[in-house]
Amino acid sequence: MRQLRGQERAITANRQTSWAFADAFVAEDEALRWARDRAREAGLPSVSPGTGAALRLLAATADAKAVAEIGTGTGVSGIYLLHGMRPDGVLTTVDVEPERQQFAKTAFRAAGFAGNRARFIPGRALDVLPRLADGGYDLVFCDGDRLESLDYLAESLRLLRPGGVVCFEGVFADGRTVDGAAQPAEVLRVRELLRAVRESQELLPTLLPVGDGLLCAVRRA
Repeated sequence: MRQLRGQERAITANRQTSWAFADAFVAEDEALRWARDRAREAGLPSVSPGTGAALRLLAATADAKAVAEIGTGTGVSGIYLLHGMRPDGVLTTVDVEPERQQFAKTAFRAAGFAGNRARFIPGRALDVLPRLADGGYDLVFCDGDRLESLDYLAESLRLLRPGGVVCFEGVFADGRTVDGAAQPAEVLRVRELLRAVRESQELLPTLLPVGDGLLCAVRRA
């Protein structure tokens, strides 16, 4: 038994090292570093490089022309999404804080994207999303209020074209999602989201161990 515990510790350490390597695998340019610095100064989380690279890959795989993002932040995830999208693609990004979107606009320009590549909409996501076109999006990225996750899922299913992708950031919740101890309402809602996505007949899901957990699913054609 003592040997088995040692093996488990080794496996855990190896996985942590591998995850750290995956997050450091993609080099970030000056625009991304600037956006990260602004997020850090504002006390905001931003997607890890590994998560950003996964979003970029998914946007490119979907040949995305229209992407909706819930939670602009200072533009870190948006830069990754734009890099994966088609050259004529438009990112529609929603945030309750217009000040953050000003940072994102600056970051997008620094990354070399024309002003018409992004549409910034200030406001609460659940007020904005119903105004977006049914079936008009190739990818929806959700990085907003965890308590609204199930509502984001419902809106995403409406917004996505068949074959489109929905992604949710932060579903590990710093390890609390799988912790058996009593958890706050936002973590319980993430667990509900995971069950809903896994059991949905409309979605083909996967859970990627990048950053703080990236839940992805393709809407069946």
